[in-house]
Amino acid sequence: MTWIFLAAGLVVAGLVVLLVAGTRVARAARTLNSEIAQVHALFNVKSDARG
Repeated sequence: MTWIFLAAGLVVAGLVVLLVAGTRVARAARTLNSEIAQVHALFNVKSDARG
């Protein structure tokens, strides 16, 4: 019975680790997307300035 509780605890701990990692990846992707949008906007402004 102890092994079942230990296994269940390890599964829960593993899921928590995956959840934290997934949250960090999603946040990094959102940040990267906004940075790419800013650079894209800068290139549009510079191409408009050249005529």
